[in-house]
Amino acid sequence: MRDSAGGPRVLLRRLRELMAEALDPQERLDHIVREIAQNMVAEVCSLYVLRADSMLELYATEGLNPGAVHLAQLRLGQGLVGTIAASARPLNLSDAQKHPAFTYLPETGEEVYHSFLGVPVLRAGRTLGVLVVQNRTMRHYREDEIEALETVAMVIAEMIATGDLARLTRPGIELDLSRPVSMTGLPFNEGVGLGHVVLHEPRIVVTALFNEDSDVELDRLETALDSLRLSIDDMLSRRDVAFEGEHRAVLEAYRMFANDRGWVRRLQEAINNGLTAEAAVEKVQSDMRARMMHMTDPYLRERMSDFDDLANRLLRQLMGRGPDALAEILPKDAIIVARSMGAAELLDYPRQKLRGLVLEEGAPTSHIVIVARAIGLPTVGQVKGAVSMSENGDAIIVDGEDGQVHLRPQGDVEEAYAEKVRFRARRQKLYQELRDRPTETRDGVPVDLMMNAGLAVDLPQLAQSGAAGIGLFRTELQFMVAAAFPRVEAQERLYREVLEAADGKPVTFRTIDIGGDKVLPYFKGAQHEENPALGWRAIRLTLDRPGLLRTQIRALLKAAGGRELRMMLPMVTEVSEVRQARDIIDREVRHLSRFGYLLPTRLKLGAMIEVPALLWQLEELMQAVDFVSVGSNDLFQFVTATDRGNTRIAERFDPLSVPFLRILRQIVRAGDQYGTPVTLCGELAGRPISAMALLGVGFRSISMAPAAIGPVKAMLCELPLSDLSVVMEEALANHSASTDIRALLRDFANKHSIAL
Repeated sequence: MRDSAGGPRVLLRRLRELMAEALDPQERLDHIVREIAQNMVAEVCSLYVLRADSMLELYATEGLNPGAVHLAQLRLGQGLVGTIAASARPLNLSDAQKHPAFTYLPETGEEVYHSFLGVPVLRAGRTLGVLVVQNRTMRHYREDEIEALETVAMVIAEMIATGDLARLTRPGIELDLSRPVSMTGLPFNEGVGLGHVVLHEPRIVVTALFNEDSDVELDRLETALDSLRLSIDDMLSRRDVAFEGEHRAVLEAYRMFANDRGWVRRLQEAINNGLTAEAAVEKVQSDMRARMMHMTDPYLRERMSDFDDLANRLLRQLMGRGPDALAEILPKDAIIVARSMGAAELLDYPRQKLRGLVLEEGAPTSHIVIVARAIGLPTVGQVKGAVSMSENGDAIIVDGEDGQVHLRPQGDVEEAYAEKVRFRARRQKLYQELRDRPTETRDGVPVDLMMNAGLAVDLPQLAQSGAAGIGLFRTELQFMVAAAFPRVEAQERLYREVLEAADGKPVTFRTIDIGGDKVLPYFKGAQHEENPALGWRAIRLTLDRPGLLRTQIRALLKAAGGRELRMMLPMVTEVSEVRQARDIIDREVRHLSRFGYLLPTRLKLGAMIEVPALLWQLEELMQAVDFVSVGSNDLFQFVTATDRGNTRIAERFDPLSVPFLRILRQIVRAGDQYGTPVTLCGELAGRPISAMALLGVGFRSISMAPAAIGPVKAMLCELPLSDLSVVMEEALANHSASTDIRALLRDFANKHSIAL
């Protein structure tokens, strides 16, 4: 190259002119490879594009036999070009023919060329092709020449991504960017969704690639970096880190990257070579991602997503965009694809347009999954690579039953799933026909099937599902979606709306359960905790901040005037906490009575059994409250010392194990002994097989997501409960805790023709 700075800038300026000219795609490619060869004083410049069948096809060349264009091809991993594509790393060779991967293609006439420089054509870390220059003389290409070729490759990647080159493909051949991809994850919520991709953190499309003034772009980069560093420092100093979804270790990694001199130097070099600041970030991000994807060290590969997020933040700073991840215009059949997201973020999307959710992370009992289940959204988690493989608008199918995700599916796959959706619709119709039947077992035992809710938009499902009432109303969701603490009037309005929609059916309001992983952004009392699930949360927090609890209780009392009010305290550890809460309630009752407010006709106070310590206080607890509800998610988490958000162990232990079912039976029996109603409102109630286990150990009231009521009721109506109770009693009396309860229940269901 003629000089280390002018060369790349001259080349990019010429490419910009070529991109603006009215040329057909092949003519434009031919001009581009010719310009690259001239600028780099190379005798050959060739572009290979990766097809959907994993073949690299020669799309344009200057210097090789032009008759080989669209005929010469190499498999991914074959030859020097295939090796570059497979590894996403450049190759710089002074004598290419001596490299062990060299493959001779006689139709190209390249045998006379010795020196070889090839770079991958990358976009978002994905290899879309390979760009090569060659010379007859033996030489190593300089670092600035490699950098220049990588920069040009980024421009070509955008051409491929826009679909310009698709017109050059032969019938039946597709480029890799459009090939169908099937991925497997974990099924988090059943159902099938067909629609189009909406990236929760949309990939920012850089349209201004070439700079007019490098000094101006360098100043813009420095300003954006300063702003980025300040924002990270601010997040680390604030006490609402958990709400932001950024664990402290991740933010520390962000700060390390943001101050990394090597990263900044690469950004500056890309700008000096003629790119805008945005294009420089895009290029360096793509290069870094491609290299990290091929690292064997799992820790370094985990840092890949940290780096992606940081680069996207920097792009937003440069392009003046806010952090709001919600797409301005959603398709009517949106399927959200995200690495991870908070429950409140999902609720930001218009629900009528959502058809599914795909997560690269997540666990079955994480709060985002609970919310997705509550709104009936087919959800698949642990789908590695989903974000980088997807583009906004791609057709996608989410199978929440089998954990399959099909991106850009072929027609036959799409039709098969469309039929599956039609079958599910027919099955839902059968559930609707069951809605008005008495909810009792085959042998006449009545069971209350309640639904879980958390927002006003959940209320129509009370009538649609045929639920006996709302067994758990999560009041904290109103707080999580608000920009500030909801005033007492807003809370009262919501609670009254819920009670009116229930139309006399029982509603159990759980008092605000914040803290831990549900810290509100506007709540300044929170602080970083090593073990947030075991920390300052729920009743512990509200007893320490009684003003918060008093405000909510006052709103509940006023909303329930003339009706029965059921309140439930979360995360109770000691019975004394119930007594403290009752004192606060009594004071609020006296206050409202003094001012002549209409009070509830009856007030029932309950407690959630989530903390194992209560298992040794059941006698006192049953006498101190009017009802109890088992929060099976947290109780199981604490009993087994299993972080439900840790994907490595989230599936390690089974809640339908003999030890855990014995605990649940112990709670039911204590309730029976003291005449205290017992229900269960965790995710365990929402599947027919686990609901069957709960009925078998004595539960007669369970609460679940509205969509689960139909399948559970269909099972229940066919269930001979007295026979099941005998089978379960024998299994739990067996001193071998290794009994496979799931297999036992399936055998029982098959014997009695019960659909699970």
